[in-house]
Amino acid sequence: MAKRRVVIMGAAGRDFHNFNVIYRDNEDYEVVAFTATQIPDIDGRKYPAELAGKLYPNGIPIHAEADLPALIKENNIDDVVFSYSDVPHEYVMHRASEVIALGANFVMLSGPDTMVKSKLPVVAICAVRTGSGKSQTTRRVSEILKAAGKKIAAIRHPMPYGDLVAQKVQRFASLEDLKKHDCTIEEMEEYEPHINAGNIIYAGVDYEAILRQAEEEADVILWDGGNNDLPFYKADLLIVVADPLRAGHETTYHPGETNLLLADVVVINKIDSADPDDVTDLRDSIRERNPNAIIIEAASPIAVEDPELIRGKKALVIEDGPTLTHGEMTYGAGIVAAEKFGAVDVVDPREFTVGTITDTFEKYPEIGLLLPAMGYGEEQMKDLEETIAKTDCDVVIIGTPIDLRRVIKIDKPSVRVTYDLQEIGKPDLQSVLDRFLNG
Repeated sequence: MAKRRVVIMGAAGRDFHNFNVIYRDNEDYEVVAFTATQIPDIDGRKYPAELAGKLYPNGIPIHAEADLPALIKENNIDDVVFSYSDVPHEYVMHRASEVIALGANFVMLSGPDTMVKSKLPVVAICAVRTGSGKSQTTRRVSEILKAAGKKIAAIRHPMPYGDLVAQKVQRFASLEDLKKHDCTIEEMEEYEPHINAGNIIYAGVDYEAILRQAEEEADVILWDGGNNDLPFYKADLLIVVADPLRAGHETTYHPGETNLLLADVVVINKIDSADPDDVTDLRDSIRERNPNAIIIEAASPIAVEDPELIRGKKALVIEDGPTLTHGEMTYGAGIVAAEKFGAVDVVDPREFTVGTITDTFEKYPEIGLLLPAMGYGEEQMKDLEETIAKTDCDVVIIGTPIDLRRVIKIDKPSVRVTYDLQEIGKPDLQSVLDRFLNG
């Protein structure tokens, strides 16, 4: 029987995982290529032979997603497997229509089929959209588990934008490890808070190999999800964060709606900054789609190290890059700080951008007045630094998960905004995790 010829559509994360758990060493299929989108400069590479297995001695090429029609026609492709996240349902179906019209099957793999089973308990934190508040929720869960005497290993959704072989299994236990692994700003934003909290955190490319190593030094595996993707591991407790500032998105984005349907617990975050009617609408939507889920309400109150630097000043506000780009958020903690502490104006950075930062605004024009902290590589980090230097402002408000001043030069007065999860009322994460640990 002829092998089915496959292209996997991705963004250097879920696509590699789907290949590893479903297609690698599977004699029934030939994966002809990956395609890449969302993340700059991840196409034009290969998924290397060292990771691809015995059936692919030359590795597998990674093309730009724009090449997909030609790949289907020129390679007699049977199946196109959609394998990335945080996109509207309508977007997914447009891709499906194009693939079907070209004569291939449009395939979406099930969640459970792609989840690796651990020998340890797994708590997974995911979301319905990027920027909902996974990071502070994960920190809070980590704090509770450690207070209960559990040793955790956090495993983060992949961000392998460099040497894939070198990134097969990455372990981070100190800030020096971030430098050793040449981490991008996006990687540091996710790993550094765990390190500062005293957690070991893993990431990389081969998530079964990562899991097996992490299991050797932990009591509980903590899955720290990316975008609104599904967990890579079978969760014993799945906590999903929802955002009332984008009420309605919980049922209109892929695969966030699947996370909602699978959730044991849904955290409605940001109720301190959301319209009460939106909170009500979101709560009703959760109950309609997943009536068995426990609903926890929470806020993410901000703290600013020196609020007087903001008062009466023209402020440049920098927010987390992916939250503004494919997350489509129009404001975050930095804007909240600017309004709360009396900035006279929020400066539009678009006339001051250079290089790849200009490209980002052209691709995502809805970003508006915020400066996304894009840093997928050295060139982009330099462009971000130069854009900040050129911007006509009195103060820079840093609303990113890490202190950008540690990794790029900011030669203007600056303040950093931080935020932690604060559950409101009962049930709360403590009661849920107590039941989980004692169950």
